Amino acid sequence: MATIDNPPVNALASAVRRALVEAVEAAEGDSEVAALLIVGAGRGFSAGADIHEFGQPPQSPPLPEVCNRIEACAKPVVAAIHGTALGGGLELALAAHYRLAIAGARLGMPEVQLGLLPGAGGTQRAPRLIGTPAALDLMLSGRAIGADEALGLGLIDRIGGGSGALAEGLAYALELVASAAPVRRTRDASCAPADPANQRVAIGAARADSVRKSRGLFSPAKIIDAVEAALERPFDEGLRLERELFLQCVDSPQRQGLIHAFFAEREVAKVPRTQAATPRALSSAGVVGGGTMGAGIAVAMLDAGLPVTMVERDAESLARGRANVQKVYDALVAKGRMSADARRALMARLAGATAYDALSQVDIVVEAVFEDMAVKKAVFAELDRVCKPGAVLASNTSYLDIEQIAAATSRPQDVLGLHFFSPANIMKLLEIVVPAGVGADVVATGFELAKRLHKVAVRAGICDGFIGNRILAVYRLATDHMMEDGASPYQIDRAV
Repeated sequence: MATIDNPPVNALASAVRRALVEAVEAAEGDSEVAALLIVGAGRGFSAGADIHEFGQPPQSPPLPEVCNRIEACAKPVVAAIHGTALGGGLELALAAHYRLAIAGARLGMPEVQLGLLPGAGGTQRAPRLIGTPAALDLMLSGRAIGADEALGLGLIDRIGGGSGALAEGLAYALELVASAAPVRRTRDASCAPADPANQRVAIGAARADSVRKSRGLFSPAKIIDAVEAALERPFDEGLRLERELFLQCVDSPQRQGLIHAFFAEREVAKVPRTQAATPRALSSAGVVGGGTMGAGIAVAMLDAGLPVTMVERDAESLARGRANVQKVYDALVAKGRMSADARRALMARLAGATAYDALSQVDIVVEAVFEDMAVKKAVFAELDRVCKPGAVLASNTSYLDIEQIAAATSRPQDVLGLHFFSPANIMKLLEIVVPAGVGADVVATGFELAKRLHKVAVRAGICDGFIGNRILAVYRLATDHMMEDGASPYQIDRAV
């Protein structure tokens, strides 16, 4: 048995790769060994390659070589998957001769999200195993699928019970040995060539769809080229092309930018001040203002399961605010992405009022009114008057000083900025603006809320425009200069 043990996600670093090759060679050379089982330690099988190595001098053995060595083993190799098998982790499993996944496991090839393609044989083995359309869907979407879907596609051979990957994997390996199951190499699978006309239609459709959806991204077209090679070329020749295309992706500035973003999104979640703080419980929310931003924030809160009370200045404005929320859900129903019953259930959790007293029992209030300091101070004075002790009072201000807004209350420790971006129910960024007097538990609550809303939270200090709008200002200045130099707005738009 070989156990991948490289916490926290069992990344396939060079030391792990060397040890896997050694395990295969030891199993093959030991007459007492009838089959080799590969499992992952801890919470999952393997989340894939160690992306810290990308852009660095290559370290031996490369992952494609490891996968080829596993597949070439003369004795059956079984991969028992629990938790996640992503990217190179799934490619490793595809190189095994038999695959078992525990219920709840997630399998996928998310390389496209990092500007890459599966570069350890995934573009060649997956189409042969599950067909071109399904393989392209996995690689171009980057989505992870569950064990049931993986079984239905033929990506795995069976789903294990509740005994865990090790016990289930051992039982499966012993069963295979007892039945004298042969070595079954994925490179020899014939799903892709079975219906070549249909597979080529899938290639053409993917190319057309990629042009429409990928907006100039580099790796989707390379993925399609590599998968097409699985349909038209011998396996080893396809592997060589895959490697060539993979290295082109590695060298691209898009890969550098997307991997930078990958690490940055994880780094911004590490806020030292909140590490020892316990977030406050949030079971209800209030939104002051029902315009575009207020309605979007209300939708984000409703989608996260929170009942929302919207406050507006008069009945007419409140009706408009409710209509703004309804419009978002109507569009989803029209597109078939939400049922009418689900829309009714969500709208039933949206209450409205024209008096601040309706917010007396909510756990968090987000103010989204006109960007004027006097107006916002007046709103927060009212929130200070009516909200219960311990309620979080947040402003969606884009530019204004949260310190001054907090000073309009008797509880500055409860006040922070939650700057959403429009449309607030869709845009992923949430700037958490931290004034000096706010409590660490309130900051922690902001980050916890961001998780519930499926947003990327970034801590911002007190400054004009915070982070996003300061970046926007630099872009705008550059475009102004280009226009002064003679470029038209249309040329600039096309370039952007």
